Amino acid sequence: MSLDFDSFTLAAATADLSEEPYAREHADCVEFRMDLADDPLTALASYSGELPLIVTNRVDSEGGEAAGDRRLDDLARAAEFDSVGALDIELATLESGADETAAHARDHETSVIVSAHDFEGTPGTERMYEILEKANKNGDVGKLAVTAEEPGDVLALLSVTYELATEGKQVATMAMGEAGKHSRAVAPVYGSRIGYAPVSSERATAPGQYDLALLSELVERLR
Repeated sequence: MSLDFDSFTLAAATADLSEEPYAREHADCVEFRMDLADDPLTALASYSGELPLIVTNRVDSEGGEAAGDRRLDDLARAAEFDSVGALDIELATLESGADETAAHARDHETSVIVSAHDFEGTPGTERMYEILEKANKNGDVGKLAVTAEEPGDVLALLSVTYELATEGKQVATMAMGEAGKHSRAVAPVYGSRIGYAPVSSERATAPGQYDLALLSELVERLR
C-alpha cells in the first residue's frame, strides 16, 4: 500500500483506526496520529482497513503529544507494517541527526513526508521556500503548515507552493487558523499534494480543519 503522492492525496486524520470505514467514501488514505492514540503499535498490528496509512508520531514542540526516547523507535516500527504507505518525520528531527527513521522507512519501501510547523505565524516568502526545498530534499514530500493571521499570509504560502510545484517538487502546504482555513481547499489548485481533514470536525487534529466530507467536496469542485 505504498503512497507515491504523484497526484493530490486526501488523508483522513485520526487517532482511532476504527474510523477508517467512515473515511473510505472521501479519503485516499488515513493519517494515523500515533502520538494521540492509545497503544498505537497494537492498533497498527490489528488494522485491516482498505485505506493505506500515513503514520505520524508528532513531537510536542510541533503540536503533538509524543515525547521520550521511544518516539522515533515506535515511528520506525510503524514502517514495517504492510498497511503503512508513508511516515511523517519533522524536518527539525532530521536536522538534529536522527535520520535513521527515514532510512528505515525507505528500507521497507515506505515513503517519507518531511514536515515543518509554525504555530506562531507565517514566515517570509524566502524562508518558506527554503524550508520546503530543504524538506523536499530530505523526503519524498516536503510539508509546511503555517499559521495565517490575514489572507495575505495564505497568498504568500500559495505563491511558494506554486513555484515549487512548477519546478517539479512534491510539496504539501496548508495555513492553520481561521484566516487560513480556505487554504486547505485551494492549495491543491496550486500544486499541494496532500490535504488533511478529520472524519468529523469534532475530532480536528489541527486548527482550522474542515471535516473530511466537506473538504473532499470543495477540492473536487475547485480542481
